[in-house]
Amino acid sequence: MGLPMRSTSPNEQSSNTKGMFASLSFRDFRLLWFGNLAATFAMQMQIVARGWLIYDMTSSPMALTWVMLSFMLPSILFSLAGGVIADRLRKRSIMVVSGILNTIATVALAVIVYMGDITFWHFIYFGVFNGTVLALSMPARAAITPEIVGKDHVVNAMALQSATFNLSRIVGPALAGGLIALVASGNTGSTQGVGIVLFTVSGLYAVSVTTIAWLRYKGDPQPSESNPIEQVKEGFQFMREERIVLGLMVMGFVPMTFGFAVMFLLPAFNADVIGGGADTLGILMTGSGIGALAGSLVLAKLGDIGQKGRVMFYAGYLWAIFIAGFALSETLVAAFAFGLATGLFGALMGSLNMSVVQIALPDHIRGRVMAIMMMAHGFMPIGIIPISVVAENVGIDIALLLAAFLLAASLFLLRVWIPELATIDRGHDEDEDDDLLAPQTAKQSEAI
Repeated sequence: MGLPMRSTSPNEQSSNTKGMFASLSFRDFRLLWFGNLAATFAMQMQIVARGWLIYDMTSSPMALTWVMLSFMLPSILFSLAGGVIADRLRKRSIMVVSGILNTIATVALAVIVYMGDITFWHFIYFGVFNGTVLALSMPARAAITPEIVGKDHVVNAMALQSATFNLSRIVGPALAGGLIALVASGNTGSTQGVGIVLFTVSGLYAVSVTTIAWLRYKGDPQPSESNPIEQVKEGFQFMREERIVLGLMVMGFVPMTFGFAVMFLLPAFNADVIGGGADTLGILMTGSGIGALAGSLVLAKLGDIGQKGRVMFYAGYLWAIFIAGFALSETLVAAFAFGLATGLFGALMGSLNMSVVQIALPDHIRGRVMAIMMMAHGFMPIGIIPISVVAENVGIDIALLLAAFLLAASLFLLRVWIPELATIDRGHDEDEDDDLLAPQTAKQSEAI
């Protein structure tokens, strides 16, 4: 069955701008991009400040895990509801309301921390609340981008969005750590430094809300007579009937779970293989972040490339090769170089996968399908457990080699199961509004 064509929004603008920053020629996307930049910086700074204070209070790695789970579990429980909301209400309104709630909650947490009245359970409560708000709003945030920029600029827009996240991974933690050190003045028991960081985070969230409120495009839903339960079923039915979309979802979940094992196990690799401390861990994390940022910018520069399916598979295989190289590294220099390469090809595969999904989905169901994908991603830490068991009982290097093998093997099996994935070309014809995931013709394939 061919994929349905994505309808063109009456609010959709047109642009002939080319280049790395082509999507920024759209006024609404500029606002959305800047808002996401502020929000991702806020999130990265909040993660560092929260983690530092929790460990200082408890000295327990499990405490960090429980707080992480309190934030992540709502994405499994409420993402489907968020998808229905995204397809039934105005997307801009959803984003504004959720942003306001998130800002208010962060201000409240900042006050509690700054006053020194914080307890471990406060982090659990606020984690559940913020995670729920995010789960209910992320499908709308993810679905609005292609409606603003149109199919010709989806790849560029998604790559630029990914670049903001990867940039925040590099700079955000340093900003948070610097603020804590500046305010605490060496007093590790002080909560004021973390409180100041959280007030700063609140300000960044407020900036994000303001920019979203200025969007002209409202993201009005398409009329539907289905009730919410039926709409959820329609989302799963769409995934079941459209093999390419199902395959793209599996590609964005299973292989990438194995690929991201490097980031989950990086502290253990740093300690057990490199024999480093906090400084070398920071260097390795920076290398991976720089590579991911470079991968996002490369894809943004390439824009609406042809042979998207093959590029995704090639990037995935190269990702696996460099993960294996990273696993066998014995020096900081080698690990930094291989880590940079893993970040680059991981970002390239992930951003392109999400872009093709966005191109494939019709507007009326995009929110629900994106919600299903986000719910699946919420299970990603569970997929790391077997590799973590190998790391603890056999060795971190063997565990990462296993992750590299499973990444490559899962891609190979996926290509055998749904060979159409490798034949995805541009996703649409330049001159005709054709099927958005039209496979290459036999003549095109012979020419490659």
